[in-house]
Amino acid sequence: MARLDQSPKTVSINDLSHDGRGVARWPDGHANAGKTVFVSGALPGETVSVQQTARSRHFDEARTLEVIEASPDRVVPRCPHFGVCGGCVLQHLAEDRQIAYKQQVLLDNLQRIGHVAPASVLPPLRGDSWGYRRKGRFSVRRVEKKDKTLVGFREQDPRFVADIGECHVVVPQLGFKVAALGALVDGLDARRDIPQIEFIAGDADTALVFRHLQPLSEGDKAKLEAFGAEQGFTLFLQPGGLDSVRPLAGEPPQLAFRLPQWDIELLFRPLDFIQVNATLNQAMIARALELLDVQPGERVLDLFCGLGNFTLPLARASGDGAVVGVEGDAGLVARARANAAHNGMANVQFHAADLAQDLAGQPWLKAGSSTGTYDKLLLDPARSGAIEVLKQLPLKGLKRIVYVSCHPGSLARDAGYLVNEAGWTLREAGASGRFPHTAQDEASAARGPPKKA
Repeated sequence: MARLDQSPKTVSINDLSHDGRGVARWPDGHANAGKTVFVSGALPGETVSVQQTARSRHFDEARTLEVIEASPDRVVPRCPHFGVCGGCVLQHLAEDRQIAYKQQVLLDNLQRIGHVAPASVLPPLRGDSWGYRRKGRFSVRRVEKKDKTLVGFREQDPRFVADIGECHVVVPQLGFKVAALGALVDGLDARRDIPQIEFIAGDADTALVFRHLQPLSEGDKAKLEAFGAEQGFTLFLQPGGLDSVRPLAGEPPQLAFRLPQWDIELLFRPLDFIQVNATLNQAMIARALELLDVQPGERVLDLFCGLGNFTLPLARASGDGAVVGVEGDAGLVARARANAAHNGMANVQFHAADLAQDLAGQPWLKAGSSTGTYDKLLLDPARSGAIEVLKQLPLKGLKRIVYVSCHPGSLARDAGYLVNEAGWTLREAGASGRFPHTAQDEASAARGPPKKA
């Protein structure tokens, strides 16, 4: 294969891809004139000078060298590592345009994949846009050529770890201590044996989980303990799988966050899944409850319920009704039950079940009202969506379905099934900005009851 021509080329950007790159075509006179090229760091309406970085049969890739004619939507990125770190690819796009872009991605996916369109479009949800990320994972890599241990997110080229000293989207108590964290690891005997550091923040405490491939020396443990005390972090060690996580020293504080609108406190463990953006999470719960319109006495099924993030507020809304939460992770189910007890809530039950498998015989599936059905359904699946469980549910008895999604493609596919095969109507849909400055899109959709034959 011939080498890439990396001489600067000028292109006009006409669109934005699903991963936040500008979309152009090579101009007349280029050897591949008319071929699509995805350009990192470029926005629609711009003329940019680019350098090609990769090619494939159907498209090429390039990076922006110079912005010749800038979009009016372009802003100066806040983070000094923008363009290298792969964590935030849209910092150069104005925040109001970011959410508009995600809204359009959602609508395009619904039309293109699901062949559906909502009767009305919901205003996008927005929360904190800086210092919001309360859960994530830093990669760690010792680079001998630099005589340095790097701690950060992956670069735009995922083979490499970005050399960052700060992160403006991570919660501030950690985001501005990345350099200190890197210096800590670089000073450990085990710096070559630590591949990652997980972080998670509650309302009062922030936990760091150090994955290590070899036993740590007492000296390393002492350095870690001193760092945690100095910086105000609770440290955990993970020598093996998820069940191997242990506190570095002593009895750690209980990690927790509150949902004040519903007078609920959720307890969690260091590697548990929680919603990344705290303020957006509360707005998302409020919207889900509004769309679902739970009435006192109704029975609600919450699938992919996790710790009870939606389940417990739903139980508050149902009054003398009942809510059933189902989750595939048995550990999260145990924490959800503990959270119900912690908040003194007796009208909620939790079950563990793999929702991608055959659900015949599951007791919760038939545990609805006296008619054998639930009144309302909430789903909050992973990126793969919920098509397997939707095809097994007794949908005809439901009055309303609300679907919270972290992937517009799987949402669109599942919406297409509900509308085009199960006979439901798509009443409302809208984006939610859980991950500002990234290309990740999130959404909520509400469905009405099936159309009458």
